[in-house]
Amino acid sequence: MKTTRTLRAPGGLSVRFDLRAFTVVVLLLAAALAASVVLIGTGDFPIPAGDVVRTLLGKGDPGQEFIVTELRLPRVLVGLLVGASLGLGGALFQSVSRNPLGSPDVLGLGQGATAGALVMIVLFSGSAAQVALGALAGGLVTGLAIYLLAWKRGVHGYRLVLVGIGVSAVVTAVNGYLLTKADIVDAARAVFWMTGSLNGRDWEQVLPLLVLCAVLVPLVLCNARGLRMMEMGDDVSYALGVRAERVRLLLMVSAVLLTAGATAAAGPVGFVALTAPQLARRLTRSPGPNLVASMVMGATLLVVADWASQRLFGADQLPVGVVTGVLGGVYLLWLLVTERRAGRI
Repeated sequence: MKTTRTLRAPGGLSVRFDLRAFTVVVLLLAAALAASVVLIGTGDFPIPAGDVVRTLLGKGDPGQEFIVTELRLPRVLVGLLVGASLGLGGALFQSVSRNPLGSPDVLGLGQGATAGALVMIVLFSGSAAQVALGALAGGLVTGLAIYLLAWKRGVHGYRLVLVGIGVSAVVTAVNGYLLTKADIVDAARAVFWMTGSLNGRDWEQVLPLLVLCAVLVPLVLCNARGLRMMEMGDDVSYALGVRAERVRLLLMVSAVLLTAGATAAAGPVGFVALTAPQLARRLTRSPGPNLVASMVMGATLLVVADWASQRLFGADQLPVGVVTGVLGGVYLLWLLVTERRAGRI
């Protein structure tokens, strides 16, 4: 069944429209919003979904308004923004590397951001804001190191993944060393941060991440055509007028910033960046990077995982990073078996 349409406008302008991909994005967006409403109503003081919607529209009673807008809404917004950032960052890395394993989890960007946060916690006993800045700086430094080490007349697929795996191993060892140097209080704080959690998130985490996404998402989408051309190879890209290396660098910097910003806001939430683009591609059945679908899929996965951690484990709820790590690890094993059977690894 043909799902791609060509829309023509006056002046000869035409736009390809993929009906299936559009439908998938709309359904995922609806699922993310529905899960967000349910998540806002979940907790020690349950609130029905209808009351949550009325409160968000400014028609709730004072008690519900305080719980919804001050306590739970910021947490859900952080979850949506972190999931969207990780989904988009993962799609960019997988498209640039032309490898389903080319995600920030495998390349070591999460570990790099963790190293920056641990430096602030262990060596400086930094505040929450300083830890977030340290995570952002650690992610940027790690991304720069991977890019420079993988550079050889350009940055290409498997070399980027292999260098990222090596850098990840080194940074993981550094993180272990930092933990051994910490006192018991800082070590406990560091381990809790490293699990990845949305607990205690408020408007201070929402606003910086919202600004980051507002700047980077339009920038990435404006270069989506160049990214699609690059998937056919640099020679074809140059022939079609795309400056491949410049576009690649711009998109990699954007992906690093998105990943580091998400890690700074919620800690290292594992495997969302790996699974969201792959699930989006399988649902849309569309070639290309599927940037919007990956972004919405990431947001949906994270809020659903956070809801599951609260509903399934009650008072002993797991941090959302543990839930996504378990699910993502199972998915990674399945992906490796599938790729091996297909002869690609």
